[in-house]
Amino acid sequence: MYEIKSTPFFLQNFKNNLIAGMWLFIGSRRSLAWVAPTPLQLLFWVIAGCVANSLFSWIIADGQGHFNPQGLISYLLWPFLALIVGIFLSQRTELQRIMLVPALLWLILDVHVALLQSFLQYLGTLDLLPYFTYSFLPQLFLALFVWQSLAVVWVLARTLKWPWWELLLIMFATLFTMVVWQSSVKSQPIWKIAEVQPSISEKALYAQSELLTQALQNLQPSNFVDAQWYFLGVAGAGYQDVFRSEVERIKEQFDTRFGTFGRSIALVNNDQSAEQLPMATPTSISRALARIGGVMNRENDVLFLYMTSHGLVNEFELANAPIAMDSINPKWLRETLDNSGIRWRVIVISACYSGSFVPALQSPDTLIITASAADKSSFGCSNEADYTYFGRAFFDEAMREQTDLKAAFDQAKATVGKWEAAQGFEPSEPQWVIGDNIKLMMPQLEQRLFPKNAVTLPKQEGVFLPLRQNKSTH
Repeated sequence: MYEIKSTPFFLQNFKNNLIAGMWLFIGSRRSLAWVAPTPLQLLFWVIAGCVANSLFSWIIADGQGHFNPQGLISYLLWPFLALIVGIFLSQRTELQRIMLVPALLWLILDVHVALLQSFLQYLGTLDLLPYFTYSFLPQLFLALFVWQSLAVVWVLARTLKWPWWELLLIMFATLFTMVVWQSSVKSQPIWKIAEVQPSISEKALYAQSELLTQALQNLQPSNFVDAQWYFLGVAGAGYQDVFRSEVERIKEQFDTRFGTFGRSIALVNNDQSAEQLPMATPTSISRALARIGGVMNRENDVLFLYMTSHGLVNEFELANAPIAMDSINPKWLRETLDNSGIRWRVIVISACYSGSFVPALQSPDTLIITASAADKSSFGCSNEADYTYFGRAFFDEAMREQTDLKAAFDQAKATVGKWEAAQGFEPSEPQWVIGDNIKLMMPQLEQRLFPKNAVTLPKQEGVFLPLRQNKSTH
């Protein structure tokens, strides 16, 4: 049994306890040779533990929400239990100085762990961690939290020579209790973000029908002379602002540079635009395509359909809570396009697994561009960003620098590949599939899209943060 002792000097005791925590982290009994249990040290480490865990919770909450006293009380339950264990051990072993040791060791290691977690979480918010680490960081944090209690039990049991069955029983009980406790207190973090139920205002509810009707009526008919472009942008997932921002910016780009003013429409799911823009629903998309097909010259004019959202295989998400919406599947989209009578189609889909839409949408008169292959994720969707990876690379960069769609796609694919490699992401592998007829027509169509006297506009200023959050793929 190591001799447990302390000095009259606070800083010396503090230094010894730091060293004890390092030994405890690897489960070494040498931690008992260094620990300096005094009431002042216990008080200091209690405060340090509260601060470190509050910092970790605040970083997780991204600086939002409010301080939750209940979360702090739940945290303090564990050093309190460790103090009770210390009192029991001091009576059992008749060693009074061991009374504060379990609680002090637990707090010291907890501060170390909380600061390590805070550092890793902060690196994650800056997108400085390799992509593969995000899949196991939550499990790592849970393991560290459980280990700090198991390490205390392990060190004391070996030092006090507990019977093996007693050690196993206590460690199992500790492990079970901590895992259950950690799972049950997720709703009570120290820094809590109040849950806000999604809602739609009465004004927006009644305005939607008029907004869609007006937007469709504003679509100008073809002049039946030139090959004109019509633009339809669809922002699917309303709970992330990047899709709304992207569609609005791209529509503006098409209207100002590519001459679609009066022949463009944006359907957007987002609570910030619910009173200004029609929502993206299967009904509104179907009506918009039917209207475009009705006013365009079907032999010469071309539709540019841009869709951006989250996705799964054969699924493009439409979401605008609390309204229930069906997602779009490739078969429905193909049938709706065919029913609209639109012949020449350029379809760009930016979503995870968007390549799965290619087989159903393929036709001799269609060019299909997707942000990812059928079995790949795409990246860059976060509330802080104004474009997804593919949206920025293709529209905000390549379409401003190139004068044909194939060159713009090739540049965007290379750019996205560089960004993904730098972040450690699995390549998304954007796709280009063009039908034989539209391939022959493309030079003629692109003369209207990229007129020789067009002025190249500078990129729009905005925020480009390639962050990976809870839903960084889309």
